[in-house]
Amino acid sequence: MIDGQPVVCFQPFIDTATGLIAGVEALGRIRLPDGQLLSVGPLFADPKIPVGALRRLDRQIREEALRRLHEAPADWFLSLNISPRWIGRLRPQQPLPSLKQLKRTEVAAQRVVFEITELGGGSQRLPEVVECYREVGARIAIDDFGAGYSQLDRVLALQPDILKLDMRLFQAAARGGPSSEVVRALAQMAEKTGCWIIAEGVETEAELDFALECGARYVQGYLFARPELEFFPADTFVERFSRLRERYVQRKLAERTRLLHLRRQLAELMSQLRIWVERGYRHEELPAPNQYPWLLRIYQCDRSGTQITPNLDRRDGSWQEDYRYLGHNWSWRPYFYQLLAESREERRLILSSTYRDATSNQYCMTAGQFIDEGRRLLLIDIEAAGLQGA
Repeated sequence: MIDGQPVVCFQPFIDTATGLIAGVEALGRIRLPDGQLLSVGPLFADPKIPVGALRRLDRQIREEALRRLHEAPADWFLSLNISPRWIGRLRPQQPLPSLKQLKRTEVAAQRVVFEITELGGGSQRLPEVVECYREVGARIAIDDFGAGYSQLDRVLALQPDILKLDMRLFQAAARGGPSSEVVRALAQMAEKTGCWIIAEGVETEAELDFALECGARYVQGYLFARPELEFFPADTFVERFSRLRERYVQRKLAERTRLLHLRRQLAELMSQLRIWVERGYRHEELPAPNQYPWLLRIYQCDRSGTQITPNLDRRDGSWQEDYRYLGHNWSWRPYFYQLLAESREERRLILSSTYRDATSNQYCMTAGQFIDEGRRLLLIDIEAAGLQGA
């Protein structure tokens, strides 16, 4: 049995373009006799509770959320969680209970986002059901994207309108490290497939910054609001979001200023290195190793990307030669085509985006410039710590 009164709470989605509340997610709660609210989530993982009781609870909460939506501004959307395991229990040709609820509560399907959860379980009927939702005008979201099971096949099969990044993955990514690159890649994939990104679990300013970096269309989390029984006014968080967004912009501008300063230093260094090449590679004419503390190595390639000189690595306060990479071809690296696209005459300095070097496990950037009338490329690898997103 389920003790307590089932109620629905609403957690807002903040539109990153306006700071206004754009919609809400319906979340089930059990109100205990003392007034305390408990999430219904653990109930659905309790094997002692009959499946039929859970299904009735799920539909009861969903129906209450739809009825309450009439109290919200007309331009808000409502996100409803739909479990594939309920879909799997439907009889062939059975009308979808969720669509019957829309009709019964007189809520336009265009205001509803069906959020597909528990992608590990799955249902053979899921694509068919999703198509029914889409036919009436509802939108589709995939919840906890990036967590656990492989979900790329689901994205291709369901073609969702919205991807909600997995909260644990997102929060770990906001702290930096390899997971941040994974989430950025997921966000880029979403952008290329026309999906909007929702970042849920935004609890700190750093997490909001990362959500904005990833191009999140909406953010949701305790930084703004917990799930509540009543709706917030649409403009509740506009002023606060505006302040946070302005601080984010200022930090990005400061990051950009550091990058411009780095480019000036690189141009100065490249001028010195061209002279060093013209004078015959005498080590005593190289810049002092401590003059550019972010400089990792210097090397040259021909126009096809094949390395024709040993690496000069900055190690232990001196320049040391490393012959291991002679003859290696680096044309497969993403930045290399940018170098080749440059005019031989312009000799313009090209700086790659940040990448993680598989050999050293460092975040690096590579700068390159043509020398010797465009016959060779002078390349330098630099440490990119503190320049993420540059």
